[in-house]
Amino acid sequence: MKSVFVIGGCRSGKSSIALDLANGQDVSEKIFIATCQPLDDEMQDRVARHQADRGYDWRTVEEPLALTQAIGDNAKPGRVILVDCLTLWISNLVLADKTQDQIADKARELAEVIQKAPCPVILVSNEVGAGIVPENALSRLFRDAAGKVNQIMASACDQVQWVVAGIPVIIKG
Repeated sequence: MKSVFVIGGCRSGKSSIALDLANGQDVSEKIFIATCQPLDDEMQDRVARHQADRGYDWRTVEEPLALTQAIGDNAKPGRVILVDCLTLWISNLVLADKTQDQIADKARELAEVIQKAPCPVILVSNEVGAGIVPENALSRLFRDAAGKVNQIMASACDQVQWVVAGIPVIIKG
């Protein structure tokens, strides 16, 4: 396995599936790249649960914006990298006043780094376009940017898994 894109709805089980994939790799080091900024109690609790689920054999790199650089800096033979999640990365970029075109450019740069990585890279993202059209411009910008980034990542990765109710369905690779 080289690169896997794990996508699904909220609470679909995609993070658990991605973690199982990463833990199944025969590697000497496991790197978790966290894009979350735990700014409130709920997110801090969620981060703590995710850390407990991963266990202590993971090294965590917190990077809310410079994801391409974080992967490039950590992609080495004998490692696996798990990024959770692209949706929060996109949200961080939107809140940093990046345009949809700028976010797509960053996603293309990310795709290049993933394709050149000398180790497996697993990416987690939410499918956000299956619901209703959001009522405000910021939400529509986020939805549109996430849809574009997801398309770029799905095209770039060797395998794509859609997770529904905790069941992974391979849709590519």
